[in-house]
Order: sequence, then C-alpha cells, then structure tokens
Amino acid sequence: MAYEDRRVQPEQIHSLVLEGRERLSVAGVTDVESFNEQEVVMGTTRGGLTVRGDKLHMERLSVDTGDVTVTGIIDAIEYEDAAPTGGGFFSRLFK
Repeated sequence: MAYEDRRVQPEQIHSLVLEGRERLSVAGVTDVESFNEQEVVMGTTRGGLTVRGDKLHMERLSVDTGDVTVTGIIDAIEYEDAAPTGGGFFSRLFK
C-alpha cells in the first residue's frame, strides 16, 4: 500500500519588501509564469503579481519556500484581482 501524505499545509505567508526601488523580495510565491528584463509575472497565495521595470533579474528563486528576489529598476508592482470567493452559481442564484 502506498503512503499518502494527508497533512494540511498552513497557508503560506505572503509579503513584499521593496528596498530602494532596486530590490524586491517576495514571499508566498506559488509559481513564476514568465519573466524578462521588463516584466516578471508570478502567482502568489494572494493572487497574481506583476513587477515591471528595466533590467530586471531574478536573483533568487526558491520553489521549496516560495521566495523570489527581483533586482533591477522597479517601476511598478501590480496585483491581479484574486478569484472571487463564495461567488459560485448557487450563491448568486439564491441571493
């Protein structure tokens, strides 16, 4: 019989630390969708996150801990709206 890990993982803490618009540390990253010198697009535990700027470089990416460090000239940090919670078909039908 195969062992199945059924432990519940606590929600990973999400945080941002921006140092002088040249270094951004992000915790709670679930995936990195794309990156180049002008834009980094990643998923976090709090929704999508896009970092825009110039000469952007992913200095550190840890899949195990969900930590990402982006260096370069950071011009914008933008969140996508997270998926609505509790807004399924039946909840709208029975308002």
